[in-house]
Amino acid sequence: MDLKRKLAEGDRPVGGWCALPSPGAAEALATADFDFVTIDTEHSPATTESVENMLRAVEAAPGDTEALVRVADVEPARIKRVLDAGPSAIMAPQINSPAAARELVEACRYPPQVASGSGDEEASAESSNRVDSDGYRGQRGVAGSRASDFGRRLDEYLRTGADDVAVIAQIETPRAVESAGEIAAVPGIDALFVGPADLSASLGRFGEYDDPEFTDAIGETIAAANDEGVPVGTLATSDELVDRWVEAGYDYLIAGTDTGFLSAGADRAIERYEGQL
Repeated sequence: MDLKRKLAEGDRPVGGWCALPSPGAAEALATADFDFVTIDTEHSPATTESVENMLRAVEAAPGDTEALVRVADVEPARIKRVLDAGPSAIMAPQINSPAAARELVEACRYPPQVASGSGDEEASAESSNRVDSDGYRGQRGVAGSRASDFGRRLDEYLRTGADDVAVIAQIETPRAVESAGEIAAVPGIDALFVGPADLSASLGRFGEYDDPEFTDAIGETIAAANDEGVPVGTLATSDELVDRWVEAGYDYLIAGTDTGFLSAGADRAIERYEGQL
């Protein structure tokens, strides 16, 4: 899986957003050769089954597009179902503090393992008292799933699965902006993502992307995260916003949504037709 590497190496990946819980929509976006497609489950009727089928659709498309899934919260049961389906990245909204960021990472990790024959069998029996090298106990339950080839490589996946999956924290409130550097510094957080609609709304300036308080907030977030070596992305829903966000210094973008592309294409077609009458 390359998305985590691209984020870490500053390759400035670009993605699309899939709000419709449709494998066809996900596959269509993947054929556009995005680096990744984001499958939304927060503001979407998507189910665990539809997410899994959308992941299959992205993988079936030609090219190397990968899938990121945005979950609704950091509840471990919800996160493990998504990770078991096998995405390349997971993103959670409303991460307002380093503590919330740690909850997110811990929900994505298995309990740390002791190698067989290491002489630490007694420690292995007390797994609830053990933490990994980043200080996480790990909340993800263990079971054979699509991510581990339905259990065929579960032993390997248990040890290495977290190494391939990017974990992204959304910054959507003034409190999160103030804590952006600390959130980015949490071990296991691979990127931040500013939700422009939610952040502007929480500042009392919904959609006012020229407002100085909003622009200062995104500048502060990008600078604080980049100081920790962590990239920051956002969502652009128009050509003008693509240009604006690149100029603002974002490190990666989601450059449009499936519903937005449908609406814009339909509007252009109607306008073109009516202009010929």
